[in-house]
Amino acid sequence: MVFDYIDGAAGRETGAARNRASFDALVLRPRILRDVSERSLAVSLFGKTAKAPFGISPMGMCNLSGPGADLMLARLAAREQVPLGVSTVASTAMEPLIEAAEGHAWFQLYFSGDGAGTFKLVERAKAAGYDTIILTVDVPEVGRRPRELRHGFTMPFRIGPKQFLDFALHPRWSLAALFDGRPQMANFDMPGYTFDRVESRAKANWDTLAHLRDIWPGRLVVKGVLDVEDALALQAAGVDAIQVSSHGARQLESAPSPIMALAEIKAALGGAFPLFYDSGLRSGEDVLKAYAQGASFTFLGRILQFAIAAAGEEGLQALWDVLRQETSISLAQVGANSLEPHAVRGIIRN
Repeated sequence: MVFDYIDGAAGRETGAARNRASFDALVLRPRILRDVSERSLAVSLFGKTAKAPFGISPMGMCNLSGPGADLMLARLAAREQVPLGVSTVASTAMEPLIEAAEGHAWFQLYFSGDGAGTFKLVERAKAAGYDTIILTVDVPEVGRRPRELRHGFTMPFRIGPKQFLDFALHPRWSLAALFDGRPQMANFDMPGYTFDRVESRAKANWDTLAHLRDIWPGRLVVKGVLDVEDALALQAAGVDAIQVSSHGARQLESAPSPIMALAEIKAALGGAFPLFYDSGLRSGEDVLKAYAQGASFTFLGRILQFAIAAAGEEGLQALWDVLRQETSISLAQVGANSLEPHAVRGIIRN
């Protein structure tokens, strides 16, 4: 059940397959006899330097992948000086996460219901010291993910005979979860606010965005954008960055491949506007392709949870190191020294 929650996608999962196929169809252009002995993976991000070219996407209930997963990711963010996306539905509260991340944390916000609870979370994030909010806009309604539905997966858990049997058949996970305590949605311990994962978020509109822009003094990133017209409207509305994403293909099965939408949106917005990317990144070559398509920064998601599930914090660090190595090696192969726009321009072979 937990694996299918993390790994699953919308519908028959053709959207996830289409995005993978789009990545595979992008061919890099190898170049030779260029001095690439000195290479850097550091990139500029909102005036600071990130030591790695990828951060950590906001992911709900990460502690399902392993006890303490949220804090493992926070410590990784601190070491690598990259942003940790702290989900509205994180299984660890926002305050200890920004502390463990040594300030390298952004709070991801869902608008839900009439927005009253949403804006309470904004004030709480401000008080906790967050300087960046990621507003996720591609979930007006939670997408249908058949693998979750077959298991009867809900948040918070409702354990019936089927779920009990599933847990009994996976004793390693179940005993660890029992010892550490059942993962909870930790950001809803506020008076008068009960979060419902499937509550409609359909009331959010451009006025909602304007209100958030007015009350939030920090940086505002809007995540879940796949349309050029929407991207241009967001730029005009004064957001600080846009994150091209299909929510890991978990929302709309027939959505366009985000790695292809990235190039279109980049061309429309121009070179200076910050444009982030997530969805489907599985290797260093994928990361390089995203930068070549116009990303200013990238974010990794479920593969980090797989690493934690397999081997805990050591597994997480091992995967991160592999991705760094792959990205650096790929830069060398295409004759580039960095991921700066001038360095990766033209490395996609048409």
